[in-house]
Amino acid sequence: MLKLIKQLKPFVWAIILIFGLLLGQAMSDLALPDLMSRIINVGIQQKGISNTAPSAIRSSEMDKIFLFTSDADKDTIRSAYLLLDRETLSADDYNSYLKSYPALAGEPIYKLDTSDKDEIELLNSIFTNPILIVSYLESGATTNVFGGEMSLPPGVDPFMMLSNLPTAQLEVIRQTADSQISALPESIRTQADIVYLSAEYEALGMNVDGMQIGYMLRVGGLMLLLTLASVTCSISVGFLSARVAAGFGRNTRRNIFTKVTNYSNTEFDKFSTASLITRSTNDIQQIQLVLVMALRIVFYAPIMGVGGIIKAVGQDVSMSWIIAAAVMVLLSLVITVFAIAIPKFRSIQKLVDRLNLVTREMLTGLMVVRAFNTQKFETGKFDKANVDLTGTTLFINRVMVFMMPAMMLLMNGVMLLIIWIGSHQVDQGSMQVGNMMAFMQYSIQIIMSFLMVSIVFVTMPRAAISAQRISEVLETEPSIKDPSKPRKFDESNKGVVEFRNVGFKYPDADDYVLEGISFAALPGQTTAIVGGTGSGKSTLINLLPRFYDVTEGKITVDNVDIREVTQHDLHERIGYIPQRAVLFAGTVRSNIAYGKDGLSDEEMEKAAEIAQSTDFISTSEEGFETFVSQGGANLSGGQKQRLNIARAIAKRPEVYIFDDSFSAIDFKTDAALRRALKTEVGDATVLIVAQRISTIMHADQIIVLENGRIAGKGTHKELMEDCKVYQELALSQLSKEELL
Repeated sequence: MLKLIKQLKPFVWAIILIFGLLLGQAMSDLALPDLMSRIINVGIQQKGISNTAPSAIRSSEMDKIFLFTSDADKDTIRSAYLLLDRETLSADDYNSYLKSYPALAGEPIYKLDTSDKDEIELLNSIFTNPILIVSYLESGATTNVFGGEMSLPPGVDPFMMLSNLPTAQLEVIRQTADSQISALPESIRTQADIVYLSAEYEALGMNVDGMQIGYMLRVGGLMLLLTLASVTCSISVGFLSARVAAGFGRNTRRNIFTKVTNYSNTEFDKFSTASLITRSTNDIQQIQLVLVMALRIVFYAPIMGVGGIIKAVGQDVSMSWIIAAAVMVLLSLVITVFAIAIPKFRSIQKLVDRLNLVTREMLTGLMVVRAFNTQKFETGKFDKANVDLTGTTLFINRVMVFMMPAMMLLMNGVMLLIIWIGSHQVDQGSMQVGNMMAFMQYSIQIIMSFLMVSIVFVTMPRAAISAQRISEVLETEPSIKDPSKPRKFDESNKGVVEFRNVGFKYPDADDYVLEGISFAALPGQTTAIVGGTGSGKSTLINLLPRFYDVTEGKITVDNVDIREVTQHDLHERIGYIPQRAVLFAGTVRSNIAYGKDGLSDEEMEKAAEIAQSTDFISTSEEGFETFVSQGGANLSGGQKQRLNIARAIAKRPEVYIFDDSFSAIDFKTDAALRRALKTEVGDATVLIVAQRISTIMHADQIIVLENGRIAGKGTHKELMEDCKVYQELALSQLSKEELL
């Protein structure tokens, strides 16, 4: 499949854009569970209060907190907070702050005066324990805070008492309290701090409910924006991936078609027509499907998988073993499916070839099938090919279908395990509910990313086989190529064809099909080639347009070796009428004008007249616009042959090749056609391969072939006198009187 990567070169920028969009989509998707965790932990449980460092606090409460902070921490706090006091503030500033903090009327307030995240994080760590100690003392709790019971006389303020203690004793109490509180789970400490801060904000006159709603709207709005961004990226990636895959398919089909049009008969002997059709259609579709999936998944899934693992471990390290176990089970399942399915993928494309071959063969020979009443036999052949393909496809689909419920079972099992273990940790205070929910979401993302990659890799083997089959076509170079420095034809010697000691054998064959063939065909003359079945007539004539290349000797046109000129220049000089008439879907006009651009109506009518096609063309109401179906199926054999001849005549070449092109034409039309050819194209070189002796009796030169060698050469009269092979052939068709 890597060999076809170069076909993606025109789409490099689109692929880069796809990767960028996938990165954006993955980052958006990975951020959503964390934001959901914030909504649960901060928005719901903490009432929208995200920091333990208070955004504002009464000076009396700050003095209590200062009792349990070191001197260095006190300096850090004072540098980060602004003291709001009636005496130090202007009247306008005071009134402005009073609206936000009504408690300012009763006492000074400390307001957080920094937005630096690192500084706020430092403040959070400083405030966590002191706020919890103050909260405990304000609630009347005195046990396990200072390492034991603290007895206070009735009505004594603990903070007043602590403030009167010596500094050294107060430091010991602070350190003892810190060690006791630090042993508590972080989530419990945070929740306790939030309860204190919520009460403090209410005491300040702040709208705590508004803070909670505002926080949830901000985070929820961010989630909506990220979801919208993810959806936009996903849609864009789908659109671009489809365009890239479709463009790849279009270009690859074009390259295959271009390559095949340059193939010689040698390459067509290697690839069957049915196989080439399958490679140009079904095989490319398989690669297109995998390409779309690869562009959308192969880059996205690893980001989601790795990012999900990092994020999940960040939520809770203690449950990471669940993800590891799930991934191991998933990989085991995928490897098992691979081991079962890959051998079947290797055979399925060959089965498609076989089905196409049987179908094409039956449809092509449908009349013969009906004539011999072998419909049941052909149906049996088709059923076998169809059942083999269906059975293999069903087997693969059953294996693939098993994966989805197995994945869902694994996913649901992981979710249940996370809920079971996470709920215990939430109960113990070592985890918050939001973190457990986020961990669950990240676990699902990780499993889904592995699932998506596994689906791509499961379909990859069939695409790899298809890619290999396509590469075989694209990498098979035509055995017949144009020379690197082509020569030009000698314009002063037009139409002279000469075979010089030509020998030919098929590739990988041991025996020669043709040997020692030497003759010349001159302008204004008709050279006929006759012989029994299998004597090499068609093979010989196919060497001239280079459908095959000679093995020995050479063929010259206008005294130039045909291997030293381009095939285009060679074919421009040749009008070829094949043994099997070939017409293309379209009209009579388009078929006659096929070999010459800008053919005028007069030239077309003249070509049709010479080819004796005017009679059946004129009987149709549409005339030259008469519809011709694929392969000329709506025309008789003789009509098809005459249109083939008209197409060659319209080109007005120097050399005409008639490869048994009169076999389907009746004798009367045959005679009229030969007379017209003699009159209208008499200055051209005419080569005729024929089975009928009556067709070539008046040829200027007749070449008689037997077992690939020339058995006789001369006119009809000369050959009747001294060529036994020709005599036997002629007498098998006509009487002696007719041959005179």
